[in-house]
Amino acid sequence: MKDKGGERLEDWKIKISVLWLFYAVALTAYVTLEGFEPGALEQVMAGEMGGIKITPELMLLFAIIFLVPLVMAFLSVACPRDSRNRWANIVVGAVFVVIQILGLSDAVRLLSAWMILMEISKLLAAALIVWYAWKSKKKT
Repeated sequence: MKDKGGERLEDWKIKISVLWLFYAVALTAYVTLEGFEPGALEQVMAGEMGGIKITPELMLLFAIIFLVPLVMAFLSVACPRDSRNRWANIVVGAVFVVIQILGLSDAVRLLSAWMILMEISKLLAAALIVWYAWKSKKKT
Protein backbone atom coordinates (compact mmCIF):
# COMPACT_ATOMS: atom_id res chain seq x y z
CA MET A 1 0.00 0.00 0.00
CA LYS A 2 1.32 3.44 -0.92
CA ASP A 3 0.60 6.85 0.56
CA LYS A 4 0.09 10.05 -1.46
CA GLY A 5 3.85 10.61 -1.76
CA GLY A 6 4.40 7.18 -3.29
CA GLU A 7 6.23 5.81 -0.24
CA ARG A 8 5.11 2.45 1.07
CA LEU A 9 3.44 2.81 4.45
CA GLU A 10 5.66 0.08 5.90
CA ASP A 11 8.92 1.78 4.87
CA TRP A 12 9.23 3.43 8.29
CA LYS A 13 9.42 -0.02 9.89
CA ILE A 14 12.25 -1.06 7.61
CA LYS A 15 14.15 2.19 8.23
CA ILE A 16 13.79 1.79 11.99
CA SER A 17 14.86 -1.86 11.84
CA VAL A 18 17.99 -0.97 9.85
CA LEU A 19 18.78 1.84 12.30
CA TRP A 20 18.54 -0.60 15.22
CA LEU A 21 20.92 -2.94 13.38
CA PHE A 22 23.26 0.00 12.69
CA TYR A 23 23.16 0.83 16.40
CA ALA A 24 23.98 -2.78 17.34
CA VAL A 25 26.93 -2.92 14.93
CA ALA A 26 28.23 0.48 16.09
CA LEU A 27 27.97 -0.68 19.71
CA THR A 28 29.92 -3.84 18.88
CA ALA A 29 32.55 -1.80 17.04
CA TYR A 30 32.82 0.57 20.00
CA VAL A 31 33.44 -2.26 22.45
CA THR A 32 35.95 -3.85 20.07
CA LEU A 33 37.86 -0.58 19.63
CA GLU A 34 37.78 0.00 23.37
CA GLY A 35 39.67 -3.28 23.79
CA PHE A 36 42.53 -1.81 21.72
CA GLU A 37 43.04 1.09 24.13
CA PRO A 38 46.35 0.79 26.01
CA GLY A 39 45.79 -0.97 29.33
CA ALA A 40 42.19 -1.98 28.56
CA LEU A 41 42.82 -5.72 28.51
CA GLU A 42 44.83 -5.57 31.71
CA GLN A 43 41.93 -3.76 33.41
CA VAL A 44 39.44 -6.37 32.28
CA MET A 45 41.74 -9.18 33.40
CA ALA A 46 41.95 -7.45 36.80
CA GLY A 47 38.13 -7.43 36.97
CA GLU A 48 37.57 -3.75 36.20
CA MET A 49 36.44 -1.59 33.30
CA GLY A 50 37.09 2.13 33.45
CA GLY A 51 37.48 1.94 37.21
CA ILE A 52 34.20 0.05 37.68
CA LYS A 53 34.26 -3.45 39.18
CA ILE A 54 32.96 -6.09 36.77
CA THR A 55 30.13 -7.95 38.51
CA PRO A 56 27.58 -10.49 37.26
CA GLU A 57 24.94 -7.76 37.50
CA LEU A 58 27.03 -5.42 35.34
CA MET A 59 27.55 -8.19 32.79
CA LEU A 60 23.78 -8.80 32.72
CA LEU A 61 23.19 -5.08 32.13
CA PHE A 62 25.71 -5.11 29.25
CA ALA A 63 24.05 -8.21 27.78
CA ILE A 64 20.67 -6.46 27.88
CA ILE A 65 22.11 -3.32 26.26
CA PHE A 66 23.58 -5.50 23.49
CA LEU A 67 20.40 -7.51 22.93
CA VAL A 68 17.75 -4.77 23.05
CA PRO A 69 18.69 -3.21 19.67
CA LEU A 70 18.63 -6.64 18.02
CA VAL A 71 15.25 -7.50 19.53
CA MET A 72 13.91 -4.07 18.53
CA ALA A 73 15.17 -4.56 14.96
CA PHE A 74 13.14 -7.74 14.70
CA LEU A 75 10.05 -6.39 16.45
CA SER A 76 10.08 -3.26 14.29
CA VAL A 77 9.29 -5.30 11.19
CA ALA A 78 7.42 -8.20 12.81
CA CYS A 79 5.00 -6.38 15.13
CA PRO A 80 1.60 -6.18 13.42
CA ARG A 81 0.20 -3.39 15.60
CA ASP A 82 1.56 -0.11 14.27
CA SER A 83 0.64 2.01 17.29
CA ARG A 84 2.39 -0.35 19.74
CA ASN A 85 5.33 -0.66 17.38
CA ARG A 86 5.64 3.12 17.15
CA TRP A 87 5.43 3.67 20.89
CA ALA A 88 7.88 0.86 21.67
CA ASN A 89 10.39 2.43 19.27
CA ILE A 90 9.79 5.93 20.63
CA VAL A 91 10.23 4.88 24.27
CA VAL A 92 13.16 2.48 23.80
CA GLY A 93 14.78 4.82 21.28
CA ALA A 94 14.50 7.72 23.73
CA VAL A 95 16.14 5.62 26.46
CA PHE A 96 19.01 4.88 24.11
CA VAL A 97 19.27 8.59 23.18
CA VAL A 98 19.78 9.35 26.90
CA ILE A 99 22.36 6.55 27.19
CA GLN A 100 24.22 8.01 24.21
CA ILE A 101 24.16 11.55 25.57
CA LEU A 102 25.79 10.24 28.75
CA GLY A 103 28.31 8.29 26.68
CA LEU A 104 29.06 11.30 24.49
CA SER A 105 29.67 13.52 27.52
CA ASP A 106 32.15 10.93 28.82
CA ALA A 107 33.89 10.72 25.42
CA VAL A 108 34.16 14.52 25.22
CA ARG A 109 35.57 14.59 28.77
CA LEU A 110 38.24 12.07 27.70
CA LEU A 111 38.91 14.00 24.45
CA SER A 112 38.91 10.74 22.52
CA ALA A 113 38.18 11.34 18.82
CA TRP A 114 37.21 7.75 18.02
CA MET A 115 34.91 7.57 21.06
CA ILE A 116 33.23 10.86 20.11
CA LEU A 117 32.70 9.61 16.54
CA MET A 118 31.19 6.32 17.70
CA GLU A 119 29.00 7.97 20.35
CA ILE A 120 27.68 10.53 17.85
CA SER A 121 26.96 7.72 15.37
CA LYS A 122 24.96 5.78 17.96
CA LEU A 123 23.23 8.95 19.16
CA LEU A 124 22.15 9.85 15.62
CA ALA A 125 20.86 6.31 15.01
CA ALA A 126 18.81 6.36 18.24
CA ALA A 127 17.49 9.87 17.51
CA LEU A 128 16.50 8.85 13.97
CA ILE A 129 14.66 5.84 15.36
CA VAL A 130 12.59 8.14 17.56
CA TRP A 131 12.09 10.57 14.65
CA TYR A 132 10.89 7.93 12.15
CA ALA A 133 8.63 6.29 14.72
CA TRP A 134 7.11 9.67 15.65
CA LYS A 135 6.79 10.75 12.03
CA SER A 136 5.09 7.47 11.08
CA LYS A 137 1.97 8.49 13.05
CA LYS A 138 1.09 10.91 10.27
CA LYS A 139 1.14 8.16 7.64
CA THR A 140 -1.27 5.69 9.21
